[in-house]
Amino acid sequence: MTDPSKVIHVRNVGHEISENDLLQLFQPFGVITKLVMLRAKNQALLQMQDVPSAVKALQFYTNVQPSIRGRNVYVQFSSHQELTTMDQNTQGRGDEPNRILLVTIHHMLYPITVDVLHQVFSSHGFVEKIVTFSLSVGFQALIQFQLQQSAVSARNSLQGRNIYDGCCQLDIQFSNLDELQVNYNNERSRDFTNPNLPSEQKGKSSQQGYGDMYSFQASGAHAGGFPQMGNAEAIAAAFAGGLPPGISGTNDRCTILVSNLDSDRIDEDKLFNLFSLYGNIIRIKILRNKPDHALVQMGDGFQAELAVHFLKGAILFDKRLEVNFSKHPNITTGPDTHDYSNSNLNRFNRNAAKNYRYCCSPTKMIHLSSLPQDVTEEEIVAHLEEHGPIINSKLFEMNGKQQALVLFEKEEQATEALVCKNATPLGGSTIRISFSQLQSI
Repeated sequence: MTDPSKVIHVRNVGHEISENDLLQLFQPFGVITKLVMLRAKNQALLQMQDVPSAVKALQFYTNVQPSIRGRNVYVQFSSHQELTTMDQNTQGRGDEPNRILLVTIHHMLYPITVDVLHQVFSSHGFVEKIVTFSLSVGFQALIQFQLQQSAVSARNSLQGRNIYDGCCQLDIQFSNLDELQVNYNNERSRDFTNPNLPSEQKGKSSQQGYGDMYSFQASGAHAGGFPQMGNAEAIAAAFAGGLPPGISGTNDRCTILVSNLDSDRIDEDKLFNLFSLYGNIIRIKILRNKPDHALVQMGDGFQAELAVHFLKGAILFDKRLEVNFSKHPNITTGPDTHDYSNSNLNRFNRNAAKNYRYCCSPTKMIHLSSLPQDVTEEEIVAHLEEHGPIINSKLFEMNGKQQALVLFEKEEQATEALVCKNATPLGGSTIRISFSQLQSI
């Protein structure tokens, strides 16, 4: 195999595949600085900002077959260590100024629309076009200004800023595109220079977004048999910028030993509520001869590593938990074993990448979802306040669904509320609770 290089060689690049298609395929792994399309050979050369970014991309696509517009493409390191020439029609990405910005929005607690983006960016100059789309990296937008200097001003002023207090953080790069093509004026795209465009294609509810042509086929079966997207894909989508400090991503042990539990107050369902924040749960067993010890089998080694990393030293029922990998590879079935492999409360069957992004150590703030539409803030507080003083709370609607944030005085109170009240009924709905990384409401 060719030695690692920041230049990636892509084969089977058909005529229907554009430069932007390739850029979107490698964007989750880092900044792309150059791209050369070798049309006569159905190939392309793409240069990442550094070698580790290229290594991450190729490690990911070793397990996941990339496919663009229905065509499989094949990637390997190039024999070139640096690209010295570029297609004359291709503009570099990253810090080379352009009037079109590529915007990624992180921690999107509230919905972002074309109108919201226009309001944020138009203060820096005339915005001609906006296209929004969702890829595995999350919600993104392409914003085209009339003047390049307006785009430069917007990037310098807004990079790293939050649209709303404490959330919806802007990550802004210059796009390689020369012109955005907008076919419809609706909530996903807008051409402010042409107000007469239709709102949608006849017979279709919405236009095809820039990100809709991508498909991934993950190889291999998944631990526990969960019908979820390939775990490699979900991990790459969530942590394309690098795994959290202390997470290796190489652990293959799935079973965790939890000790120093309050044996009078703990049970398997409460342990499920806590550990399911970090992955799917296969089985849980509280040890009969050591009732302050339990075994928790996660869906795979990466999920187990997240749980050990984020829960080691957490306080539950006034006891500091010891959380370590077990010597047992799995938990055998038996009368003392609770099986959760088919539970619909497992959080990583869908939206695995999104759930990985929200993994964190316990905090004072919890986030509630799956709430009844007519729920009140008072009902939520009454449901939780037995676990400790509530400093603040907020009920809000996102994507037509009621959600809430509740801030406790102490972290261990929020942990107890999550452990005891996740998956409990409230107003006819089974509520879901997770930790929020927000510091204030």
